[in-house]
Formats: sequence, structure tokens, C-alpha cells
Amino acid sequence: MFDAGFIVEEKQVKRRLIIFDTTLREGEQAPGCAMLPHEKLAVAELLEKLNVDVIEAGFAASSQGDFLAIQAVAAKIRKPIISSLCRARREDIDAAALALKDARQGRIHIVLAMSDLHLEHKLNISRARALEWATGSVKYARNLSSDVQFTVEDASRTDRNFLIKAINAVIDAGASTVNLADTVGRLMPEEFGELIRFVREKAEQINRALLSVHVHDDLGLALASTLAALQAGADQAECTINGIGDRAGICALEEIVYALKMRQDYFFSLRTDIHEEFLVPTSRLVAQYTGTRIPHFKSVVGSRARKAASFV
Repeated sequence: MFDAGFIVEEKQVKRRLIIFDTTLREGEQAPGCAMLPHEKLAVAELLEKLNVDVIEAGFAASSQGDFLAIQAVAAKIRKPIISSLCRARREDIDAAALALKDARQGRIHIVLAMSDLHLEHKLNISRARALEWATGSVKYARNLSSDVQFTVEDASRTDRNFLIKAINAVIDAGASTVNLADTVGRLMPEEFGELIRFVREKAEQINRALLSVHVHDDLGLALASTLAALQAGADQAECTINGIGDRAGICALEEIVYALKMRQDYFFSLRTDIHEEFLVPTSRLVAQYTGTRIPHFKSVVGSRARKAASFV
């Protein structure tokens, strides 16, 4: 029989997770899912009602349309942090800072691959050069924003010792969030959870920053791996409405929220502040603007799932 004092103590240590929605950036990488600036703004307004913590509004340097969309979202949306993706290039960072200038709080989000596979075949640079790019871009971005996120692309295939070195280096350079991406969705959930525990144990600077995860669904494991990472100590989950994104997509926001809600007995130490009543309207609007169809059997937001489950 549980002691009442233990239950009170348990509730006091419940950890609130940061929900980073990248529907307006990652979601657009799904074929045919591009949205117009006014459509992005409408989705952002629902994401604000949904009470997400961060909205990644686009990739400012990629096109004039994306720049204008980020600018409009940054000017109108006041509660969430507004983020723009960048490569580790000054021109990208400058574009992001300019697009975000009217945001209540803007986040410059820098991404750079660190796996030997990507360094050799995609970027054609050495590990030492990658570290120079990473730290230099973070330092430059910190002159323009107090909130800088650095994503280690292909973190799941990056040498563990080099990964720790890179994490410590970008935090020393000023990154306030470090995001680990399983870019091709290759890790089993247990492996991804173990990676998060390894980083928590070995990266001596990690307690100075938030630890985030971004998991692709190539093997259908995005939700399971994201939940394993959160259980293992990740602070932030990157996700999209309906799970849309490059190739097979990434972890669906609605699935994270309801996994934590429906299994509070299992995830008793974790919570979000998402307003669940806006999940279905947001899902439908995203489907409408991206020209996609929500399968009847789609978890949480599909018509059969909603009919069968009284919680939606």
C-alpha cells in the first residue's frame, strides 16, 4: 500500500516536457506539403492555442516565401518561442535573425551533421573542421539571439566520443539547447534511450543546456524512441502535427501527448501543458493546407480512433 506522503512527493517531481513543433518546417519537407505564408500563420495560431512551447516557422534562408512566413508568425504569435532553422553559415544565421526580429522570443536553430558518413560524403570536411563550423556558428548566432539551438544531424551514427566532444563544445560556445537527431530513424527505442543516458552521464556541460530529440519514422519507431528518450532524461521533443515530414515523417505531436496522458501510471514523472481539445482542429487544418488525408485508422486524430476512444 502506498504511503500518502510518497504520492505527494511523486507529484512534486513531475517534469514538464518542452514541445517543439516543426510542422511548418520539417512538415513541409514531405512531398507536396508546402504551405503559403498565410496558411502557415493560420496553423501557427492554432499551435499557439494548443500551447506548444516552440514553433519552428521555417527555414529563413531557403526562400523568400519561408522568410516572409517566419516574419509573419514572429510578428503575430506572442506566447510560444518562434524558431528558424539555419545551416552553420553566417548568411543563414543573418536571415534567421532578420526574420525573427519582431518575435517576443526568437530562437536561432543551427543544424550540422557530425557523423563520419555525412562529414565524408555530404560535407567533405574533417571532424576538426566540423567542430570549427559548429562552435563558430553558435558564437556568431549568440551575438544576434540569446536563444540558440544546435542540432547534431545524424547523431545516431556519430562516434560517441566525438559526439560528447561536440556537445560540450557547442554549449561552451553558447548553445542553450542541444538536439540529437536520429536522422534516418535507425535506432531501436532501447538504443536511443541508452544514447540519452550516455550523454547525460558523459557530457559534463549538458546540465547547462536543454537536451532535445528529433526522431524520424523510417522504421515506424519514432514515437517509441522519442518516449524512451524522454524517460531517459531528454527535456524537449521535436514533433509535427500528423507526423508529417521528410520521407516517412517524424514523431507525431498528438501521439506523444496522448501516450503521456493515457499512461500516467507509466510516465508518472512526465507531463506536458498541451491543450488537447485543439489537437483534432489543428490536425484537420494541417491536412487541408498540405493536401494530405488523415487515415481513418491514424492514432489519436483518425476518425476511427476518435470514435473508439472517448478521450478525444
